[in-house]
Amino acid sequence: MRRMLAFLFVMTVGTVLAGCMTTSQFMKAKSQSARTDVFSEIDGTEAIPKGYAVLEIKATIKTHAEGFYLLEAKDSLHGKKGYPFVLNIDGQAVVWKVDGEEEIAPVYHENGGRNPEGGAGIRYDIRKKIRLASGKHKVFLGLPGEGYYWKFDVVLEEGKAYSMSFEPVYRKDNVRHLRERRFINGIEAYKKTLRDGSS
Repeated sequence: MRRMLAFLFVMTVGTVLAGCMTTSQFMKAKSQSARTDVFSEIDGTEAIPKGYAVLEIKATIKTHAEGFYLLEAKDSLHGKKGYPFVLNIDGQAVVWKVDGEEEIAPVYHENGGRNPEGGAGIRYDIRKKIRLASGKHKVFLGLPGEGYYWKFDVVLEEGKAYSMSFEPVYRKDNVRHLRERRFINGIEAYKKTLRDGSS
């Protein structure tokens, strides 16, 4: 019985590690461009050419400061400069690196309830505009520092400018009686909002 439990433990740990390596490798692959003709970064003042659309991408995440956890891995990206956001559309990739800014937010909202981003931490924001052909596109957004990525499709109409925002949903505390979402627990998912800014 003891051997069986030991075997199951080793298998479980091995599976988890293999999964982590797969995610890391997948993220690294998605950070590399297989194409260069899908999109181009713009400053937003140009007219939209025929057959194209403009997409503004806004994403944010708050992490704890560097050294917050005593036993955190030295290669952790939390709280450090150059925090990466990976975008890959139809095989073309870009890695946007952000230095971040210290942020101290109220722990509770004015109308009550805990603020998931309350407390001291480091805020990372990206705001970029790209031009790409109208139609359907496969989008990958990844956070290598969190081991998190999201794949989805988007359809853009010719001549229109869109704004796509990503708001983080943080993990809940492990403490049973609390179970509150807090940024120091890491990201669980992104909430995506796509708006047509042309109208």
